[in-house]
Amino acid sequence: MSDVSIAGDPLAWPHLAPAPLAHPTTVGGFAALARRVAADREHWEPLVRYDALTRWYARLSTGPGYEVWLLSWLPGQGSGAHDHGGSSAVMTVLQGELTERSPRTPGGPADATARTLAAGSQRVIAPGYVHHVVNDTLEPAVSLHVYFPGLTEMNPYRG
Repeated sequence: MSDVSIAGDPLAWPHLAPAPLAHPTTVGGFAALARRVAADREHWEPLVRYDALTRWYARLSTGPGYEVWLLSWLPGQGSGAHDHGGSSAVMTVLQGELTERSPRTPGGPADATARTLAAGSQRVIAPGYVHHVVNDTLEPAVSLHVYFPGLTEMNPYRG
């Protein structure tokens, strides 16, 4: 006889249910973390700064195996073609609109495929995925990036 057949539904008995995870461990968990941080506008909005010369960014928080970053993008500012090394990422647009361009083939032009990411859009980015993010609009934009594991390298590419 199993524990489930003896005890019945483990969720009906909280002391039998596993403790909730304090930190995310799956892509879905990291996407949920990004949505929770995005929803807490009172926390992140006062921190946003804009820099006319370059994209502004600040690390909001860290946890076991991840970092959360806030970025601002004035019109025309972009990341250049890059990957995130061995890190995965969840990118969430908080305000404004961004365009993500990615090559269709490795080494291809960075603008081969373009996606418009409006406020609320979320993208999951695998390790080694090459993309270029830019604010093509006339209004500022703000995005949130969760990197897991924490970001240790960004490899630039031509194009």
